[in-house]
Amino acid sequence: MTIGMVSHAGDGDTFWDIVQNGAQRAAAKDNVRFLYAHDSEGARQAELIQSYIDQKVDGLIVTLAKPPAVKAAVQKAVAQGIPVVTVNSGGEFSAAYGALAHFGQDEAVAGRAVGDELNNRHARHVLCVIHEQGNVSLEDRCAGVRAAFHGKVDNLNVDGTNAPASQSSIQAELQADPSLDTVVTLGAPIASISVKAKKEAGSSAQIATFDLNAEVVKLLKAKDVAFAVDQQPYLQGYEAVDLLWLHRANADVLGGGKPVLTGPAIVTDKDVPKLEQYTGRGTR
Repeated sequence: MTIGMVSHAGDGDTFWDIVQNGAQRAAAKDNVRFLYAHDSEGARQAELIQSYIDQKVDGLIVTLAKPPAVKAAVQKAVAQGIPVVTVNSGGEFSAAYGALAHFGQDEAVAGRAVGDELNNRHARHVLCVIHEQGNVSLEDRCAGVRAAFHGKVDNLNVDGTNAPASQSSIQAELQADPSLDTVVTLGAPIASISVKAKKEAGSSAQIATFDLNAEVVKLLKAKDVAFAVDQQPYLQGYEAVDLLWLHRANADVLGGGKPVLTGPAIVTDKDVPKLEQYTGRGTR
C-alpha cells in the first residue's frame, strides 16, 4: 500500500517534521510506503495532489489550509476511488470534500482557550502574529482569541519563511506601542523569533504560542514563553496513515463525519519535565 501526503508547510517548519515522524512510524508499523510533498502555495498543493493521483496511490492525506485551491483536486481523488484523510487545517471542509475523516484541533476552540488563559493572566493588549496570509486555520486562531479575550487584539501579518523580516516587524510593533503586553504566535518557529524581537525592543510583553517543538519546550523551561498550545502533530500524522490502512484492511472510519480532535492542550513550564522525554526524539 502506498500513501501520499501533501501539506501546506513552508520550508523549515519543524511542526511538519513532527507530523511526518508520526506518519512514518505508522507506515512502518503497517508496512506502508509513505510519500510526502509540501508547498505553501495552494495552487502548487493542488498540483502535488494531482501528481499522487497520477501515481495511483492507495490513499491520500492532505491539509486544507487554503480550501478553495485544493477542493477540485481532493474531490477528483475521491471520485477516482482514492480514500482521502485530512489533517491539521480546514476540518470544517473535510466531509464536504469527501474525506473519510479529519485529525486536528478545532482552531476557533483553540483560540478561545488562549483567550481564556490570557484573561486569567490579566493581559490587556494582544498582538496576534499570522505567519501565512490566507491560511484559514491561522485566521480562525486569532478570531478565537479575539472572541474570548476581554482586552484588545491586533493582528500582524508576517512572512513566516523570512525570519529576519518577521522579527523586525514584531519588534517594530512592540517598540511603537508600549501597551502591547502579550504576543501570541501561531507556530513554534515564530515564537522563537518573537522572543528575540521582545528582547531587542526592550519590551516586557509575555510570549504565548500555538504548537510545540523542542525549542519552544526550552523556552517554556526558561520562562521566555509563558504557555503553548499543543495539538499533538505526531498523533495527526500517525492516525491519518493508520486510518487509511485500517480502512483498506477493515473498512474502518473515525469521527462519523466530524473532526477527530487532537487538541488543544495548554502547556506551561510545569509540563516541561514530561515533554522533554519526547522532544528529543521528535514526537512532541
